[in-house]
Amino acid sequence: MTPFPIREAIADDIPALVRVHVTAWNATYPWYRSPPTHELRERQWRAAFRENAADWFCFVVQREDGELVGFAQANGYAEPDQPDYGGELNKIYLLREYQRRGLGRRLMGRVARRFLDQGITSMLLFADAGNPSCAFYEALGGEKLVAPDGTVADANYGWRDLRRLADACPVESA
Repeated sequence: MTPFPIREAIADDIPALVRVHVTAWNATYPWYRSPPTHELRERQWRAAFRENAADWFCFVVQREDGELVGFAQANGYAEPDQPDYGGELNKIYLLREYQRRGLGRRLMGRVARRFLDQGITSMLLFADAGNPSCAFYEALGGEKLVAPDGTVADANYGWRDLRRLADACPVESA
């Protein structure tokens, strides 16, 4: 089995998702004075699992002992501001000590393949301009989004062809 298997998240993962989300978010954005709390993230994750929209999904990365070290959450996108994109990568986080091991790339590939299975061929991601992962998104072919008024958003990315992203990202072996 591949080290650090990726699997579909389940509601029982909520406490671990909260821990990873808060820890990784705080490491990514240390300059924020009022970071999200465990309580806020728990409410958000519980609501996401409770609402369980048909196009919502979440993958988790776990260690051999089952402890979660990262996740990617995505859903459909149908907003008039970016009509050329059908999916949104809403969140992708890995604990710092598990970054630069190919896990983010594997998560991105998993998300791309899920969207393709749903008939969605493009996705976007809205990021904070201070997010150090912006270079990662660009390395995976993310193009900076252009707003309807013609302005370019520094940290918002789009993938017009998810087949290219899926092909560029490894598939974990069983």
